[in-house]
Amino acid sequence: MNAELDLLVRLGDYDKPQGVAERAVQAEELGFDRITVGETTGWNIVPPLTLAADRTDELGISNDVISPYGRTPSMLAQTALTMQAAADGRFRFGIGPSSPAITERWHGQEFDRPLRRTREVIEIMRNVYEEGNPAYDGEIFDIAGLGYERGPSENPPPIDVGTLGPKATEMAGRFGDGWAPQMFTKDGLRDRLEDLERGAELGGKDLSDLRVAPIVRGIASEDREAAREKARGTIAFMLGAYGPYYGNSVAEQGYPDVVEEIRAAWDDRDTDAMAAALPDKVLDELAFAGTPDEVREWLAEYAAIEGVDAVRVGFVDGMSEDDKRTTMEAVADLA
Repeated sequence: MNAELDLLVRLGDYDKPQGVAERAVQAEELGFDRITVGETTGWNIVPPLTLAADRTDELGISNDVISPYGRTPSMLAQTALTMQAAADGRFRFGIGPSSPAITERWHGQEFDRPLRRTREVIEIMRNVYEEGNPAYDGEIFDIAGLGYERGPSENPPPIDVGTLGPKATEMAGRFGDGWAPQMFTKDGLRDRLEDLERGAELGGKDLSDLRVAPIVRGIASEDREAAREKARGTIAFMLGAYGPYYGNSVAEQGYPDVVEEIRAAWDDRDTDAMAAALPDKVLDELAFAGTPDEVREWLAEYAAIEGVDAVRVGFVDGMSEDDKRTTMEAVADLA
């Protein structure tokens, strides 16, 4: 497999932040290229990622992806530069427009103009990177500026953008250094890569200048049916209950009736009916779930999509530690 292999780690799977570092060591030993960790309403990502960086030597370190509403742009730049120093230059910073639920019900902010805000945050971060000052006159942010005490950075971390829709993905191509999408079928990803390429051209770049690293979730197990049941429940929940955007995206990729039925089941909070409403065909389009050989074949095909530089592999709900180890070992054979 020519594409790199990233491991997506969920903070909620661990009792202590040190557990993330232990997983990072394991990932490095197995040959993964990068570990990436998301942040929603659980732990702050910085301590677990710092521990992971400190205990590994070559493994890339990323966050996947952070809200532009939860920290000021200058603080995001500080965080990214601090993590880059902690990781000896192995860090990539991830940001995305976020969602109404996290923005309004967790951060207490109005979910207003998310794409414009994301763009301005990226531009302010680059000001800190390149000028050592966040000074900015924008539509959302008006910052007089104050010197970053460490000055401009010679090796700032790249900025990856997590988006779904066409305009948002065009923005990612124009202003980002990488793209981290998720919940895309192979055909859906190919279509959206055209939007990314158009954005890259607007930014004076080629698609090859961006690290395209789609997130896929799944499980490898010799108990094929048990694996598929776990994956089916996770994907159905993401489509029907995890905010509107994933479901809307998959509906636009050709499965509106499936998404509608799953959402109707979620209205009744019937998770069994949600899973039952996800056909095998759609499950297999969105996730890898089966025997180790089947999983390797699925990932190899996904990684072979033109324009994909890395595949970010995440787990599904209900996996035991043995399940995770089996999945990591199966996937690592492709590295």
